[in-house]
Amino acid sequence: MNTELTNALATVTLVDAFYQYEQTRPDDIFLRQPVGDTFIDFSWAETGRQARILATYLQSLDLPPGSPVGLISKNCAHWIIADLAIMISGHVSVPFYATLTADQLRQVMQHSGCPVLFVGKLDDWPATKAGVPTDVIGIQFPEYGPIDPDLVQWNDILDRYRPMTGTFRPAPDDLFTIIYTSGTTGNPKGVMMQYRAMAEAIEKTRPMLRHDLPETRFFSYLPLCHIAERNLVEATCLMTGGTIYFAETLDSFARNLAAARPTHFLAVPRIWTKFQLGILAKMPQKKLDLLLRIPIVSGLVKKKIREGLGLNEAKLILTGAAPMPTSLIRWFRALGITIQEAYGMTENLGAVSMMPPNQVKDGTVGKLYPGVEVKIDPVTGEIAMRSPWNMLGYYREPELTAQTLRDGWLYTGDVGEVDADGFLKITGRVKEMYKTAKGEYVAPAQIEFGFSDNNLIEQICVAGQHLPQPVALVVLSELGRSVNREQVTESLSATMNTLNPRLHAYERVKKVVVVRDTWTVDNNMLTPTMKTKRNVVEAHYGPHLEHWYERDEVVVWE
Repeated sequence: MNTELTNALATVTLVDAFYQYEQTRPDDIFLRQPVGDTFIDFSWAETGRQARILATYLQSLDLPPGSPVGLISKNCAHWIIADLAIMISGHVSVPFYATLTADQLRQVMQHSGCPVLFVGKLDDWPATKAGVPTDVIGIQFPEYGPIDPDLVQWNDILDRYRPMTGTFRPAPDDLFTIIYTSGTTGNPKGVMMQYRAMAEAIEKTRPMLRHDLPETRFFSYLPLCHIAERNLVEATCLMTGGTIYFAETLDSFARNLAAARPTHFLAVPRIWTKFQLGILAKMPQKKLDLLLRIPIVSGLVKKKIREGLGLNEAKLILTGAAPMPTSLIRWFRALGITIQEAYGMTENLGAVSMMPPNQVKDGTVGKLYPGVEVKIDPVTGEIAMRSPWNMLGYYREPELTAQTLRDGWLYTGDVGEVDADGFLKITGRVKEMYKTAKGEYVAPAQIEFGFSDNNLIEQICVAGQHLPQPVALVVLSELGRSVNREQVTESLSATMNTLNPRLHAYERVKKVVVVRDTWTVDNNMLTPTMKTKRNVVEAHYGPHLEHWYERDEVVVWE
């Protein structure tokens, strides 16, 4: 059944796909929301019923057509239903990160001008609520927390309104969504995407994203407001008629993943590292290496590990959003888990390149998708790309749009190169490059990547704009915190001594500083997508850098 839309035109929108499965497979399960050891299931028909009723309510508000409608929640079945309701009511979906503080939410709410906000599964809605303008109509999801009497209740809407009659079909050039970036270097920007862009991207990447499977299952836990999850989970499921499973809590993550047995699975590098540490906690590396050398036993061990992770039926396993250490990719590959690295950004629906499963070239982010063109700026090395799914622009930001979109090319801000075999390699970020006290330009990302094989390190930020040589600030991993200081010092020194000879003289790391506090979203050191806010980290530790630099020891402890 998943091939029903394969031969359709590229302008089949997500709304068209939803209507297709709502009509042809009404009783099949579309969404599975875990509650303890059971599930609340939503068939395609039930999803359609609730989305259509919510669409009726939205239309009753007499908003101008194409109004931005906000959505803030952790991943859950109601997130998808709300997103569909916004689409089929003729409005524009504007999802926000569930981890936003009140001030951060206020900024994007005011910038987007959303007159309505869906409020869902959140850790502390009373604290976040302060960021919502008083004239905004709030609609609260059921099931996920105490009822807020100031919000319109989802179930009350279901009781009082009838499903929207007819079918609203957006035009390909209509605005589909405004996706706010995570704000690594400043205020989040609202990326405008048309329905056509998503349709084109899906059409060109069907073979790589395995639309050919007879049954597709997805596990949704990374933020759905981020383009990677929105693309791989929501959009791909809608286009294949699959089923989406959700994670209920952090504690139930492993159990929920095992129950889902996804055919498609995406994890950021930090998740893969946690998986690795979990496996090694049960089976130390020496024992694992020994068992993998025994032919029959090796196969049994690999199968057990895949089943333990819930990935025994996965056909597409991806990583993205941040560089993945080559050693970690190879480690999982030795277990029979082939992780394909993908590269892209919000501004191009996350679809620039992906590693071919049968033509792996470690150290790169794979080959370009069909329909993508890339050129490298000869002076800065910046990657510019062109595709049918580039953004329309930044919402209400014409100057920023003009800086990023030039003559049909999207300037990514990433520095990289394309090799003779057509593989793309990312070597840094234009804005992150800085000039040392000696006047030489340093690309921190490449130096940081050189430390990625050391599993005692959880987070790293190379700094030192006003120092003669760079300094590496590191946060220890759980494993790093479990061993004594002398072992950590020895390990970090060895990594630095191995890395430095491979770098230019002006790039060589002078000190490694072990800092006390973990960088988190809550302390504003990380974006909601777990990317380091380099400017915030550097500003926080900046006053201490010169003192640490002058210390005698190579590894300094804060």
